[in-house]
Amino acid sequence: METEADRPTRRSPSPRPPGEPRWVAMFYDPASASWRPGAESPDRTPVLYAIGEMTQVKRARGDEVAVALWGPNDGEWHRFDPSTATTTATSTAASAAAAAPDAAPPPPGDGEARVGHARLTERMEDRRHQVLMTGLGKAGLYDLSPDDVTAVRTLVDRVDEATLRRIAHWLALAGGPVE
Repeated sequence: METEADRPTRRSPSPRPPGEPRWVAMFYDPASASWRPGAESPDRTPVLYAIGEMTQVKRARGDEVAVALWGPNDGEWHRFDPSTATTTATSTAASAAAAAPDAAPPPPGDGEARVGHARLTERMEDRRHQVLMTGLGKAGLYDLSPDDVTAVRTLVDRVDEATLRRIAHWLALAGGPVE
């Protein structure tokens, strides 16, 4: 006899995110039986990075992982296969490295530290950008003007992550239900 625990979980397909097309990772939350945005950005790379990080965390907790990747395609929303997108991004980086086999490796020591530091700096900027864009999204601000994009970039460049998280929290509260 089949029990409730033996039945596969059935979830609705990921809904299209609201607003203008951009890159959005939607994660399924079994507790609420709903899809929620986990990361969003005008660029694909930070969202793919976030998918990888969030998937690792969820699996480490023993949670089920279901993710949908939405992005722009000819100015319209399109749902992409996140495993293909991640594999494509990884294979593109690998093929770029393989395309230049005669390139000299970076000098040991200080050069490696600079490359690693540059990657860390870029990753932290991407995280700060995601935090701010998520806060703006929760406040219902999706269609950003060029001036808004400049303001976001300025904040990301000049403000630490803890402060940006606080700003994102305020934005989320501003976009939440009125009690």
